[in-house]
Amino acid sequence: MTTTAKTLSFVIPSYNMEAYLDRCVNSLLSAHRTDDLEILIVDDGSKDGTLAYAQKLERNNPGIVRAIHQENKGHGGAVNTGIEAATGKYVKVVDADDWVGPESLEDVLATLREEITRDDPIDMLVTNYVYDKVEKRHKHVVNFRHAMKPGKRLTWDDLGHFGLAEYILMHALIFRTDVVRASGMKLPEHTFYVDFIYAYQPFPWVKTLKYLDTPFYHYYIGREGQSVQTDVMIRRVDQLRLVNQCMVRATPERGTVPDGLYRYMIHFLAIESSVASVFMILSKDPANYAKKEALWNDIKAYSPSIYADVRKKAMSRALNLRGSAGRFIIRSGYVVAEKVVGFN
Repeated sequence: MTTTAKTLSFVIPSYNMEAYLDRCVNSLLSAHRTDDLEILIVDDGSKDGTLAYAQKLERNNPGIVRAIHQENKGHGGAVNTGIEAATGKYVKVVDADDWVGPESLEDVLATLREEITRDDPIDMLVTNYVYDKVEKRHKHVVNFRHAMKPGKRLTWDDLGHFGLAEYILMHALIFRTDVVRASGMKLPEHTFYVDFIYAYQPFPWVKTLKYLDTPFYHYYIGREGQSVQTDVMIRRVDQLRLVNQCMVRATPERGTVPDGLYRYMIHFLAIESSVASVFMILSKDPANYAKKEALWNDIKAYSPSIYADVRKKAMSRALNLRGSAGRFIIRSGYVVAEKVVGFN
C-alpha cells in the first residue's frame, strides 16, 4: 500500500476545545479530496475531553487526522509541536474554535497542489479571512486586493501599499513548511499573542508568494474569556511587550532584505507596537504608562535606525501623543474603531 505525500498539514492547537473541534475538523475534511491532507490536533494538556475527542477523530480518519498530546505549553508551544511534526509540503495553523470555508478550501488546495509540482514552489500563500463575531450579522472580511495582485506569483517588491492598520495576520497565512523551519522560529511558551511572531519572523525566508482573493479562514471572536477581549488584553500587556521584543529582534536592518519586505516589516512592527501601547493606555494604570515608554525605548536601544523608521509611521505618532489629553484621544479612537470593525 502506497502512502500519498501530504500537500498541506493543518496544525490545530487545542486547549479545552472539545466543544469546538468537530466544527473545525469537519470544515477541513469537507474537501473533495483529503488523501494528501494532514490534520494534526495538538492537545495542549487539556482538562476536558479534547484529547479523547481528538483520538476519536483520528480513529475515524486514519492517515489524515493525528492526535498529539503534550503537557501544557500554551498556544505557542502547541504550534511549535505541530510545525515539528508536520509532514506536508505546506503548513497552516487553524485555531480549534475557528474553521475554513468549503469553497475557498478547494481553491487553496488546487493552488498548492499545482505549486508542489513546480521546481520552485511559492514560499507563502495569502488568503482573506473573516471576523466571524458572535451575534454580529454582517461579518467583516479582510482582503489585500489593493496591496497584492490575486493569483500572481509575487515577490516582496511587487507588493503595493498596506492600509494604516492592515497587516497579514496568521489566519491569512500558509507557509511552505521548510521555510518556517529554516527561519528557526520557536514561539514563546505560555504566552498569548504569539500569532504576531508567527506572521513576522519567517518573512525574511519568504522569497515568493501568492495571494488568493477568497474568504478562506473564519476567525471566531466574541466568546467569553477569549484572549482578544479588551479586558483580557489589558491584563496581559506584559505578554504583548514580550511579543514586541521578539519581533524587534527578528527585524532585519534596512538594506539586508528586499526593500518591499523591509517596508512591510516596519509597517507591521509599528502596528504591534501601537497595539501594545493602546492596551497599556486603556488600563489607566500609571505603571503601564511607564511600560509603554519602556517598550519604545527598548526598540531604540536595539536599533536606532529601526526605531526611527517605526516612529515615523502615522500610527506610531498617534500612539505617542503626550499627557492625559493624548491618552484620552487614544482611548476614544479605540472605542470608535472597535464599534466599526468589531475586532474584539
